[in-house]
Amino acid sequence: MMPIVGYPPLLALSLQTKWLLGVVLGALAVLYAVGQVMRRQPEGTVHPAMIRRFNERIRMWWLMLAILASGMILGQIACLVLFFGVSFWALREFITMTPTRRSDHRTLFWVFFVFTPLQYVLVGCGQEYYDLYSIMIPVFASLFIPARIAVSNDPKRFLERSAKIQAGLLICVYAISFAPAILTLDFADWDGANEDLLLFFVVLVQVNDILQYGWGKLLGRHLIAPSINASRTWEGLVGGLVSSTLLGILFYWITPFRIWEAGLIAMVTGLMGFAGGITMSAIKRDRGVMDYGTLVQGHAGLLDRIDSLCFAAPVFYQLSRLCQGVAQAPGT
Repeated sequence: MMPIVGYPPLLALSLQTKWLLGVVLGALAVLYAVGQVMRRQPEGTVHPAMIRRFNERIRMWWLMLAILASGMILGQIACLVLFFGVSFWALREFITMTPTRRSDHRTLFWVFFVFTPLQYVLVGCGQEYYDLYSIMIPVFASLFIPARIAVSNDPKRFLERSAKIQAGLLICVYAISFAPAILTLDFADWDGANEDLLLFFVVLVQVNDILQYGWGKLLGRHLIAPSINASRTWEGLVGGLVSSTLLGILFYWITPFRIWEAGLIAMVTGLMGFAGGITMSAIKRDRGVMDYGTLVQGHAGLLDRIDSLCFAAPVFYQLSRLCQGVAQAPGT
């Protein structure tokens, strides 16, 4: 498969993609209508906080679907640019969550305007550059950040400052970049479009998030980590993972996977989505904040809604390579 750079716009989506997009749009329309009906119910009928949170999730679903659909329709380069924008904004939310010192500003310049765009440029160059973009941030950027901060001659809270910037770059840029990297995979025995697989992944992660929340509200009795997140329960986690596994099996036909592979990947992806959500909740509790930002009016920050995506993207990408057998790049 050729790299993203140079690909023509994808004005003609595959039949599988159109079907899945249609199903998601229909489901969102129904859920939006349900949310509006619930909001108009008399006080005391339904818990106001539950209604508000339900409608918040639906609004973010529309935003994520709009970003993904726009990228798929306009072309793979546009999709890459849109994910870069998501990473940039998420990193901004992460960094501004805690104050930075004046001596960190030059380091942050490198993080935002060198390493972040470079990661996406390398991803866009295709599988031939996998060996480079898979280690560029974990190795080179992670070593550069503390060295650059040290050169600034400010030792106060040095370790904390270095770790915060490293963690933000790893989670918000490196991890998310593996979502558009799905478009560069070259499967040995599959005639489908990688856009189908990317859509499958994003839908799977977002639906799993809603399913875990829904099952937790219906059956949740035992909190997993009450000091970290008061709404995540063991019942919600198990119910969400089982539902996601069934969803993966149901839609395996748009992926290059066999039925059992699709189910397994869906389950692991759901588990990693949970890990992302509770990890980011722990960071917020540590910093004493409720939300990461306010990108959508009346809603939590962008990072609050893509925390599951951050942890799930690199795992889904690597499992896809393992399960199907990705064709090796020339000369590797």
